Amino acid sequence: MSIQPARAALTIDGRVLSYLDFGGTGRPLLALHGHLSEGSSFTELAAALGPDWRVIAPDQRGHGDSDRAGDYTRAGYLADLVALLDHLGIDRTVVLGHSLGGINGYHLAAEHPSLVEAFINVEGPVDLPDHGTSPLAFVLNFRYTAATREDLLAACGPLAPAVAPALRPLPDGSGWRLPFHPQDTVDSENLVHGDHWKQWLATDCPALLIHGLRSQALPTPQALDMADRRPGTAYRALDADHFVLQADPEGSATAVREFLAGL
Repeated sequence: MSIQPARAALTIDGRVLSYLDFGGTGRPLLALHGHLSEGSSFTELAAALGPDWRVIAPDQRGHGDSDRAGDYTRAGYLADLVALLDHLGIDRTVVLGHSLGGINGYHLAAEHPSLVEAFINVEGPVDLPDHGTSPLAFVLNFRYTAATREDLLAACGPLAPAVAPALRPLPDGSGWRLPFHPQDTVDSENLVHGDHWKQWLATDCPALLIHGLRSQALPTPQALDMADRRPGTAYRALDADHFVLQADPEGSATAVREFLAGL
């Protein structure tokens, strides 16, 4: 079933935060994408969850249709999410996040436990060592804007086919831009490095950890340790890489549905 979400926005301190609301009268589920992505990445999952869940998927700061921000700290990301939930009149929600979104999700639960009924962490690690070079440093070779789509895509190399559908025309009609700023992306990635065990273990609400067994970001020993050490945490491993929602959409949707059915 095809779902056409409504795009809307709110302004936070003069900065636009755009989001997709997949609608319906079901219980709210806040869906948070990872780096190099945006809210529309949850379209297939929203359809799979059907009318029981109202999926709300923001383009997190600096991504998609949302404006760039002055900082990409956890505090900044969380302030946006709290403002969005307040704007929508949602005082309690399930949170699902992939990678960066998963980390932001369990931080939101730790900082604002009254807002989070349960959370689903898809490939969001708790221990991200700083090796000196961001794994996303390759995007610094990309151009943020160009006069034509072709020029912009040419600079994206092998990632061009994945990025192409998400390119945005510039408001003044002078060209095109990426759905993320290369330097902002690297800054955001660098700021997520570190030890997040405290936040991961800060709550005991129901949680699901979805792990890709061929993940480039979440080693299996760490994933098993995360599930073992945090009370109330279910673990689901899928034969996929870090981008498990795209690599195994059916398996991911089944895991999410089964978890949500038990709440």
